[in-house]
Amino acid sequence: MNTLRALILFLTASWALADDHWSWQPLQRPAVPDDARFTNPIDALITAQLRPHKLSLAPEADRRTLIRRLTFNLTGLPPTPTEVKAFLKDASPRAYENLIDRLLASPAYGEHWAQHWLDLARFAETDGFEHDKVRPNAWRYRDWIINALNADLPYDQFVQQQIAGDLLHPKNPQAAIATGFLLAGQDMPDINLLAERRHMILNEMTGTVGSALLGITLGCAQCHDHKFDPVSQREFFQMRAFFESDLQLKEIKTGDLTIRAMRAGNPTPTRIMVRGDFRRPGEPVKAAFPKTINTAQSQPTQGSRAELAAWVTHPKNAPALRLAANRLWLQHFGRPLATPEDFGTQGQPPTHPALLDWLATELPRQKWSLKAMHRLILTSATWKQASLNAGNDPDWKRRLQADPDNRLWSRQDRRRLTGEMLRDTLLFTSATLNRQRGGPGVRPPLPKEITSTLLRNQWPVSPKVEDHRRRSVYIFARRNLRFPIFDLFDRPAGAETCARRTTSTTAPQSLALLNSEFVRLSAQHFAARVAKDTDKPDEQVHRCYQLLFNRLPGPEEFAAARALAGPQGQHLPDLALGLFNSNELLYVD
Repeated sequence: MNTLRALILFLTASWALADDHWSWQPLQRPAVPDDARFTNPIDALITAQLRPHKLSLAPEADRRTLIRRLTFNLTGLPPTPTEVKAFLKDASPRAYENLIDRLLASPAYGEHWAQHWLDLARFAETDGFEHDKVRPNAWRYRDWIINALNADLPYDQFVQQQIAGDLLHPKNPQAAIATGFLLAGQDMPDINLLAERRHMILNEMTGTVGSALLGITLGCAQCHDHKFDPVSQREFFQMRAFFESDLQLKEIKTGDLTIRAMRAGNPTPTRIMVRGDFRRPGEPVKAAFPKTINTAQSQPTQGSRAELAAWVTHPKNAPALRLAANRLWLQHFGRPLATPEDFGTQGQPPTHPALLDWLATELPRQKWSLKAMHRLILTSATWKQASLNAGNDPDWKRRLQADPDNRLWSRQDRRRLTGEMLRDTLLFTSATLNRQRGGPGVRPPLPKEITSTLLRNQWPVSPKVEDHRRRSVYIFARRNLRFPIFDLFDRPAGAETCARRTTSTTAPQSLALLNSEFVRLSAQHFAARVAKDTDKPDEQVHRCYQLLFNRLPGPEEFAAARALAGPQGQHLPDLALGLFNSNELLYVD
């Protein structure tokens, strides 16, 4: 009894402290420090925390580095030599801003940035679990995300339609497709009890909305009160009540698939499941927002998903706005301001709380435009900092000593390409990338060591060879069989929402880049492309460096590359393979 009493007192004290937690406090727009050197508030807010350490922002990266960094960041592809040459020659004051606008207007922007959201949405085109059955129309949600980002659909509408598009725009079938976000999680349609399947889907859906849109591990409260955050089991099921009536599971079979959808249905009561057991329904509850994080102070709700969508995107919903701002920073800088997957008491607090709140309040001020937020971040001196010392920074050594982990953003970080970016870059630079947009996921051939272990029809290769060279976002996303290069380079499995990918460094990555059939074939195509551009061996070496690194080789590099390519350039594929395996290709300064 004494142990139980102590545990209750401990949890009560922890929850009391959690009520004052930073992420659940109302949003207030912080004052920007007065700094005449900067016109971008981001720089003034960053510099304010550098000053106590006697640091300043690092010098701006050179223009070649900037166009390469920017093009990869916005499109997932490298710039072409022609684009680099034009940017270096452009002396207009708005050359950099015009470059940003051109890249944001490219269809490649939505194709690249969609992958960040698809990770968050735990997107895949199969059910997962043992049978991993195919979802023939899942790709439509992926295409909706790409198109919405390219059209710069305001972020509040972008989120609202994924929660309740079918209710907000009942005559627009595209809006109904957007609700694929709710249904993108794993499923077990062959489960014996429909009630158990429904319970699992609803719990997963509720937990995902909490993690992906509110920054709280809501799913931890489905069996008991949250151990660390002030969220009770009652509040979990109150959130689940928003989806209870609208989840339609029909006993209609299409092939081997059970149809499921989100549609306004007959009112279905929600009950707290005792210990999370679907066979033990307990006290009934009505839909409501979690009290602790309800900074929008919304009125009692009727339980409609449309009301939930409006609450999540309310300009005073502090956790949701802070989460969106933090996610933008993460994707532009490679590191977040605060733990992106958990804004609760177990996550790390923001390194720059004033900056995070300023960005969070700026999003509604920019009419919820993600492209406007991109421009704001990308035009900051903070983002344009050098990641390496080019010899023009006398403070570089002290910068490394005072801020070794770069938590103050006293310089820019180098970024490694994702598996998707790496594959697309090899196709793009070898002039074999198929830029066709949209449609069902395609299946390029897999290595024999993988196909020999597969079940029948688990990966039927797409019949059109040109489809094998589509952008990576269009490759069929199977939960139980990730495409090899994506698997090696840390793509999540789609089992749950992923706000930040891990970045591993393993021997199989190097072995694949040196030996895989895809990389070797890409090297041959790249060499053929270079040989077509010029038949002069010296120029071929220069062309390789221009295409892959957007620069010419130094004298020592040129001598080594020229020797590897052979007297007549006959070993150009070997040079290409060697350059494919260089750090300069894998990392962006």
